[in-house]
Amino acid sequence: MAKAKVSRKSTSIDMTAMCDVSFLLLTFFILTATARQPDPLDISTPSSTYKIKVPDTDIAILSIGKGQVFYEIVGKDIKMATLDKMGEKYSVKFTPEERERFGVLGAFGVPIQNLKQFIMMDGDQRTKSGLQTGIPADSTNNQLAEWIMQTRNSTAELHATQTRFSIKGDSKEEYPAVKKVIDILQKQKVNKFSLITSAEGDAQ
Repeated sequence: MAKAKVSRKSTSIDMTAMCDVSFLLLTFFILTATARQPDPLDISTPSSTYKIKVPDTDIAILSIGKGQVFYEIVGKDIKMATLDKMGEKYSVKFTPEERERFGVLGAFGVPIQNLKQFIMMDGDQRTKSGLQTGIPADSTNNQLAEWIMQTRNSTAELHATQTRFSIKGDSKEEYPAVKKVIDILQKQKVNKFSLITSAEGDAQ
């Protein structure tokens, strides 16, 4: 008896639903992503075999290079609260627009007296302005210590937790510059902090 032949039909899959989901996910990630601010200081971090992820919240990063110290506060609400406290301390009044712009600012390295001017610049102007000479950390004008103190106060008030600190130092930086920053932290009884390094062997 002859075998019955089954007619072949081309299969088609409706991809409309998958395309909709893909574009929704893409739109979500684009709208919620935070643009990474360029580092104002070119730092070549030393390598290390120890790997641990730096936390994303309640942290401040101190970048050290070329004898200068730059400071970055993570979290818009903490940034703005810290700015308000620094303004009160140094009698500098910041406008609502300046507060908002500072809230999305990355690392900075200017004295508080030049901060208003620095905030209102765009990215290219900040790079070319020459204002970023590092945050003063001398014994007679230790603004860095005040930034650290007010960041800790703001984090405690808003998030009821302690600020964590990370030090990002250039591999060629002289030890006294790093020690100065560590001494400032220890004077405020901050004896636990992390050192940011690059993973050993990544270049291979």
